[in-house]
Amino acid sequence: MLGRRANCVNFIDELQRDAMMSKAHMLGYPRIGARRELKRALEAYWKGESSETALLETGRQLRLTHWRAQRDAGLDFVAAGDFSFYDHVLDTSALLGVVPKRFGWRGGEVGLETYFRMARGRAVAGDHGETYACEMTKWFDTNYHYLVPEFEFDQTFKLSCNRLFDEVQEARAAGFNVKPVLLGPLSYLWLGKENRAGGRNFDRLELLDRLLPVYGEILLRLKTLGVEWVQLDEPALVLDLPQAWKSACESAYNRLQTGGLNILLATYFGALGDNLNLAVHLPVAGLHIDAVRAPEQLSTVLDRLPPYKILSVGAVDGRNIWRNDFERSLTLLEAAKAKLGGRVWVSASCSLLHVPYDLEAETQLDPELKSWLALAQQKLSEAAVLAGALNQGREAVAAELAENRHAQEARRSSARIHRPGVKARLETVDAGFARRHSEYAQRAATQRRALQLPLLPTTTIGSFPQTQEIRVARRDYRAGRIDEQTYRERMREEIRQAISRQEAIGLDVLVHGEAERNDMVEYFGELLEGFAFTQHGWVQSYGSRCVKPPVIVGDVGRPAPMTVEWTQYAQSLTDKPVKGMLTGPVTVLQWSFVRDDQPRETTCRQIALALRDEVADLEAAGIRVIQIDEPAFREGLPLRHSEWNAYLRWAVDCFKIASCAVSDETQIHTHMCYAEFNDIIEAIAALDADVITIETSRSRMELLEAFRAFKYPNEIGPGVYDIHSPRTPAVSEMITLLSKASRLIPVERLWINPDCGLKTRNWPEVQAALENMVTAAKNLRKSFSHAA
Repeated sequence: MLGRRANCVNFIDELQRDAMMSKAHMLGYPRIGARRELKRALEAYWKGESSETALLETGRQLRLTHWRAQRDAGLDFVAAGDFSFYDHVLDTSALLGVVPKRFGWRGGEVGLETYFRMARGRAVAGDHGETYACEMTKWFDTNYHYLVPEFEFDQTFKLSCNRLFDEVQEARAAGFNVKPVLLGPLSYLWLGKENRAGGRNFDRLELLDRLLPVYGEILLRLKTLGVEWVQLDEPALVLDLPQAWKSACESAYNRLQTGGLNILLATYFGALGDNLNLAVHLPVAGLHIDAVRAPEQLSTVLDRLPPYKILSVGAVDGRNIWRNDFERSLTLLEAAKAKLGGRVWVSASCSLLHVPYDLEAETQLDPELKSWLALAQQKLSEAAVLAGALNQGREAVAAELAENRHAQEARRSSARIHRPGVKARLETVDAGFARRHSEYAQRAATQRRALQLPLLPTTTIGSFPQTQEIRVARRDYRAGRIDEQTYRERMREEIRQAISRQEAIGLDVLVHGEAERNDMVEYFGELLEGFAFTQHGWVQSYGSRCVKPPVIVGDVGRPAPMTVEWTQYAQSLTDKPVKGMLTGPVTVLQWSFVRDDQPRETTCRQIALALRDEVADLEAAGIRVIQIDEPAFREGLPLRHSEWNAYLRWAVDCFKIASCAVSDETQIHTHMCYAEFNDIIEAIAALDADVITIETSRSRMELLEAFRAFKYPNEIGPGVYDIHSPRTPAVSEMITLLSKASRLIPVERLWINPDCGLKTRNWPEVQAALENMVTAAKNLRKSFSHAA
């Protein structure tokens, strides 16, 4: 009897000790696979070359691999529900039965066919139910794209997909301590849009009362599966929320309490700000905050956090790849522990979705640079080391701390970071660098005379399909199997074909097709000083689309022209104007892993000066149309309105520094996509590009309303078909969109083009769509000439 009592006491002591231990966990993990296994499985399935069973098996294997990585690194939980076959917001729509009527879903389980139709417009090759896909836009201020939920006036919600529960059971059956992850109800509604077709005006917040019972059902079902903690992501709480949304949040979480189940409310991408008091007092068991983007909020959270709550501190950067500064992080974490004891958990600032997998795969990085970096696998270990220091003292991880300290000091003092010439040139920049010679109206008249383009001129955004032949040539060249001369001749042949195809289709302003470019940012980074590159540093942008962001290590300069030879060659093949194609300074910045030892504005200005030289060289080579793409311009906007003006000032300035070194005769284009423009339309106008092309087809030209209301003065090319969907829109569909556009923007200032570049499509799709687009333009020219 005494022995049994002693065992009981020991067990209780063990439970108490465990309760006082800080835990390490992650909000989410990358999902595409360390070798992009999911990308390949998805694309094989979509083409009809692989079965649904094979795709599901790939997903299962990836999840097991990711869970093992988290457990083996020493984390106390693994995340489930963070995996997705396309997008986690789309997963939430499927879970809740939010499927627009055009996709033909008739209730029951939302299967992969409906799911992919929502994402792409078409599920698989030969899909007879294809239609236009759900609108896509940026996930807060990241380069990840999510599928926008569409809500009807009479929207109903019903548990309609079992994937989340299946994955939880899968993880538990494999022996993992699982923490399910789910987008919270407030953020889910916030990220959606109202379908007001038929004049049914309503506010999507009104749907919350219908939505919450389904969330309650989800939580209850997770509890029955043996789950102890559920992570509900509410990143909307770092935004400027209307009071009605704040009140709704408080009411919602009071209704979502589920006995025996702990909710960790996760916020990230910034400070809670005026939502801090709301967040800390919501009736949940734990709160996660971003202490990388907003370390200053920690002290206030510590002062206001109720005594029963866990605080998860996002001390490891989930969005950049620089190694964690343990000294800086432990200063924050130890302050939290002094106040909360074991109620402090350690995590990354946000999901690791935004960083590549594993530094160990990067065998070609030089040891110095490699010692400064941490990818997803290393970030798991960083969180475990920080938690170990909290639980056992710094002595227990002394070796890790010493090695980390040495790496931080080495980076700060490295000669590869600083280039005096770049810094000196930056000092010479004045207001004249950001000013065209004449106002737009005068430039437009000069350009019309020089270019002699028809009404409603047609063009594309820049890239054409990256064929297997192009990829093989690039791979063979890098592997040394072909020499530079052979590679360049193959790229010239691709350019010849691209020009020939465009002339046959009848486009008015041509592009060289970018055959030589691996990626719109990586290509330029390889030709600029101050950049470094990974071999396998892939990050998901949307669906199967992955990007490999370069790393901005030091000061940026341009040692030589980057695009002039290719563009000049393309122009020599045709009498029609060929656009020079550049990626803008803000987008190069946003779509890179940026050095964190100087202000982002300074780095962007360095990039802008390098591009300014390229623009001047293109003009000198006889190129009269130059496009400087800025698809990430809106993405870089801070999440809080109070910080907008400062960002917009330097972002606009950087674009103009890059673009203004040309004569009036040279026409400057820019391209933006997948963003809301209403709130930054003045800044877009301030860019003073002669022509802006934008994505509008998925929104059915809704985004054009901002340009109409503002009376945007320059020329606009609203995208008339969605290049992210494999379907070919009919001529009549394009004419309908263009007719709508002509009622919003004067026809003499309209261009006709696709939504975005055509790199990810194949030539038969591109040929058919562009032929339809040119036919639509010709038909409209006739109708407008008859009307005149």
